[in-house]
Formats: sequence, C-alpha cells, structure tokens
Amino acid sequence: MTETPRAPCPLPVPPTLDRVEATARAAHAGQTDKAGRPYAEHLRAVAEGVRARGGDEEQIAAAWLHDAVEDDRLTRQWLDEAPLTRRTKDIVLAVTKRPGEPPEAYAARILATPGALLVKEADLAHNADPARLAVLDAGTRRRLTEKYARMRALLGLGE
Repeated sequence: MTETPRAPCPLPVPPTLDRVEATARAAHAGQTDKAGRPYAEHLRAVAEGVRARGGDEEQIAAAWLHDAVEDDRLTRQWLDEAPLTRRTKDIVLAVTKRPGEPPEAYAARILATPGALLVKEADLAHNADPARLAVLDAGTRRRLTEKYARMRALLGLGE
C-alpha cells in the first residue's frame, strides 16, 4: 500500500474543490483500501459525508486530503506550501495520525482543532460501514470495529 509520493497536480490560487479532489485522487492513484477497493472511493465517501453533515468548503477540501500526509501520498512540505487556507491545513494535520501516537492524544488534537471533528466523524462513519466491513476477514473486521468504536467514544460521538 505504500508507494513514493507522486507529484500531485498543482493547485490554483485559490484552489477549487474540483482541483483539490483531482489532487487527492492523483496522490492516492493505485492505492487500495483493506478490501482491495480503490482508495479514492473512501476519499469521495468522506467528502460526501462532510458535505451531508453541513461541512463547509474548507472541511470538504480537508476531507479529500485527510489521509494524504498520513499515508505518505503527499509530503508535509507539500501541505505547508499548498495554497489552501490555514484552517484546511490545520484540519488535515489534526486528522493525520502520527506513528506511535496514543489514541487519546490523537482524539484530543482532533477535538482541539476547529472543524476537524466533522471530518473525522465522516471518516469513521465510512470506515465503520457494515457493508464495507463485511468483505473483510473476521479478525480484521473485529479489530477495526473495536478500533473505530474506541475512537468514537474518545471523540464523544454516539453510536
């Protein structure tokens, strides 16, 4: 699942959501999720989940990019230099889990960053979708179900 980050398509100033989406899709090209599905399907679902929950354009942009730095698809330098709003960058960084980071610290950062909770809520909703989990082996399904439930609890999100 790990490849060298690709050179994403450049973002105009200010970037449109279509260009942010194209950048995210290009960055994650060839990447698949645990079920072998194209990773762009997850990105789209999270962005749509943010939109359906009333998220604004900055949160939707962050949803498209939410795993890019964590998955080493885009570098932190790319994010720092991208013509995105500070709020969008902060949300992306808030939902970027750091290696070895305890879930409590990760949740605290999300809760402390305005707009990040909505993006993480949409991410968790798609990750925990029963139809998506159903195609995984029982051990993986159980492990992920527990992981997502714990994170929802740490974030104060109901079932």
